[in-house]
Amino acid sequence: MIEKAPDSLAYDTNELISNITPKIARKIDNEYLYWDKIKYLAKSINEAKKLWLTTKVSREFRYDYITIQSIYCKYNITKNLQKKLHYLDHNFGAGLQKDQLLSELDKHQYLNNALMEESIFSSMIEGATTTRIKAKDMLRKNKSPKNKSEHMILNNYETIQYISDHKTEDISIEKLYEIHRLVTKNTLEEERVGVFRKNNEIHVMNEITGEIVHTPPSFELLDNLMKSFCNFFNTNLKDNFIHPIVKASILHFLIGYIHPFVDGNGRTARAIFYWYLLKEGYWLAEYLSISRVIMKTKTQYEKAYIYTEIDDLDVTYFMNYQVKILIQAFEDLKKYVAKKKKEEGKLSLFFKEPNINERQAQILYWIMENENRHFTVKEIENIFLVTNQTARTDLESLVDRNILKKIHINKKTANYWKGEAFDQKFS
Repeated sequence: MIEKAPDSLAYDTNELISNITPKIARKIDNEYLYWDKIKYLAKSINEAKKLWLTTKVSREFRYDYITIQSIYCKYNITKNLQKKLHYLDHNFGAGLQKDQLLSELDKHQYLNNALMEESIFSSMIEGATTTRIKAKDMLRKNKSPKNKSEHMILNNYETIQYISDHKTEDISIEKLYEIHRLVTKNTLEEERVGVFRKNNEIHVMNEITGEIVHTPPSFELLDNLMKSFCNFFNTNLKDNFIHPIVKASILHFLIGYIHPFVDGNGRTARAIFYWYLLKEGYWLAEYLSISRVIMKTKTQYEKAYIYTEIDDLDVTYFMNYQVKILIQAFEDLKKYVAKKKKEEGKLSLFFKEPNINERQAQILYWIMENENRHFTVKEIENIFLVTNQTARTDLESLVDRNILKKIHINKKTANYWKGEAFDQKFS
């Protein structure tokens, strides 16, 4: 738990500090610090309390407010946040076209990979225990999940695909139910899937200490709360405009705060965040693994929730975290693009072989990188988003030239491995 700030209402405004140094003021504003950090910027506890009071009063004049039935949120768009939002606007929309980002082949391949990554890490955040390699192998080869963790990952994968198919549509209570049904299928008792919780026995707890860190609103309020939530998702009035990334962050927070379902709220919240960004035209979000970055900074993710709740639902803390995550995910994508450009030179080696297409060159490159790697027709079909016949033709053509060898697993399925002529042709 985070130390709660002194009650700012308990102090007289004469206690305000008028001579905060510009350096400290910028740090507090840019990082949007809470009391637990601000107190270390002062020389004494009394001065720290005055600094916190001054910060709170300053923020109070800049708040915008959001009402979802009985929930009142507030937020600040600081200069630092404005700068980051501009950066994301430029790079997630018209500023960077898809054709400039990746080649046609890479777009399909990377999109499929990004969907897998997002589904895997969103599940891991919620406790799924498996390796990334095993999870991808299951998704690529269309294997049936063997345990709860694998069911969670497959569920997330299908959820993201559902959102991608419905990304231009408004949300409704029925669609919320459908999202929850998809993320919890085969991992939750049937009567709890795709319905709001029916009691108040749900609490968010510290896994180590068992301490309750959040008690959501009463289940009796859920119908009206979630109708208001859907209305907020579907409307962005001109006279009360909210920046789409800011709004997506608020929607994400609200699902976690309201906790409308018995389980799967985190996965649902991240799915809603993703959906709203796509709906508002931020197409690049579909190519990012946002949850992978969240997984690396899970403590900060949890603190962003706690800071918001402990500071009178000032959702700016959560917004700042979400923007930071989006920027990091975009930086990861740029690194991937740079890596792919380096690979292009290595792929040219395989085009020396007559009648090799881009998919086959990529398959051969992967085998050169890892000689123990093998493929199935279904895996190639999923990776490149091609038909079963096209995937089979790609592999069989390489088998005919002894570049690959085919080993049957059963009557229907075979693995394709490095063949005898591979080293002779490409060493």
